[in-house]
Amino acid sequence: MTRHLRRQAREQADQLREVARREGAVEAASARQKAEEEIGARRAEANREFDRREIESELRVREIRSHEESLALLDFQLEQKGERVAREAAANRQARDAIRAMSKAVRQRLEGVAHMDGEAIKRALRDEITLECQDELRAMRRALLDRSEQDLQAEARRILVAAMQRLASKPNNDLMVTLVPLPSEDMKRRIVGREGRNIKTFEAVTGVTLLIDDSPQVVLISSFDPVRREIARVALEGLVADGRIHPASVEEFVARAREEMGLTVQQAGEEAVQRLGVNGLHPEIIKQLGRLKYRFSLAQNVLEHSVEVGFLCSMLASELGLDPNVAKRAGLLHDLGKGVEGDYEGSHATIGADFVRRHGETPIVVNAVAAHHEEVKPETVYAGLVILADTVSAVRPGARAEAMSGYIQRLDRLERLALSLEGVQSAYAIQAGREVRVVVNPQAVTDEQAGELARVLRRRIETELQYPSTIKITVIRESRFSETAT
Repeated sequence: MTRHLRRQAREQADQLREVARREGAVEAASARQKAEEEIGARRAEANREFDRREIESELRVREIRSHEESLALLDFQLEQKGERVAREAAANRQARDAIRAMSKAVRQRLEGVAHMDGEAIKRALRDEITLECQDELRAMRRALLDRSEQDLQAEARRILVAAMQRLASKPNNDLMVTLVPLPSEDMKRRIVGREGRNIKTFEAVTGVTLLIDDSPQVVLISSFDPVRREIARVALEGLVADGRIHPASVEEFVARAREEMGLTVQQAGEEAVQRLGVNGLHPEIIKQLGRLKYRFSLAQNVLEHSVEVGFLCSMLASELGLDPNVAKRAGLLHDLGKGVEGDYEGSHATIGADFVRRHGETPIVVNAVAAHHEEVKPETVYAGLVILADTVSAVRPGARAEAMSGYIQRLDRLERLALSLEGVQSAYAIQAGREVRVVVNPQAVTDEQAGELARVLRRRIETELQYPSTIKITVIRESRFSETAT
């Protein structure tokens, strides 16, 4: 009996040791997994921090280069001023020497006519000095007039440089992509969906390209159109937060994002007005200003350009003793016509002038807006200030990029060419113009006609457009049917 009890005790002890060993192994594996997850999270955070610091360093380098260019301009102006002072000093010395020589000649003449009476001497001296000084007086008059013109130009340059130095503006960054962070790597698989249905629907509805690569917990949205890119960002963030990602929810969140764009436009206009401190603007004018946030002129953001022109006009008006508020108002509204939607004839200057006139702006502001490209005659000095400030903001280093404008125009021509074909509902140029996706009406175009449409579009692109490399043409024909059971 005792032996049997001892054997049972040993078996129980062995079982307890085995249970303890298994529990220890489970806890060790759990701790190892948690450590690996924490290491991965810290590594991702370190990568994001490194990218952020790298971007900040690049921005600082650009600011330093801008300051260096300003200092070089000041050195050049100081050298010119020194040369002008030296020329004026030399001219003064020459005039002083000429006067001394003339005085010596007069004294010699007096010694020769000492036998004449006083009145005769005065008359002779007056006539002789008048004849001798006529040429010199004419030369001095021309020098004074030239000096007055030079002083005016120097004062104008001084005022302009002072205003430009007071306005610290950053160079424009022409971003073509947007980063959207994800809570986990599993979210990428859900965004793609089964057989890529979710991502195909998202790209077809928004007209952008989603780039899902090896970057941890991030998705890249690529598009040349900032409006499409912003709508896609808002919709994707909403889908990620909601967690339910399928073609129907994609369309729902994209439609919701388009509605939110109206509020964003209003906020952008109000922020621009608040930055400049302009009061009394009509609400429709503020809304039109907000639309300029998504307009670009040779890669320069039109809203930022308008705010910069407003600041420059205000500073120049203050230097000249004019009303800075009127100048600021005219500068802010000068490109308003670029955001007006609809079919209007005329340039953006004429359209903007008509728009602000209808909404209660003064004739001074209306003329400044209409004349900022000198299409109409400037009637006040404020119009001249707007012309000058608009030119300064556009030609400063880094402000505009002609190549990007041509790139956007090429993509726009590609989309318009696809939309001109019969049966096409929408067209999107993606992959930097290397691919065009065409969505056709399934009721009007059959599968065979869709294939023929792709061939027709290929021939027209080869004939009518100039493009680098190759362009892939994808024609999409899709039918959907839905019913609701009650």
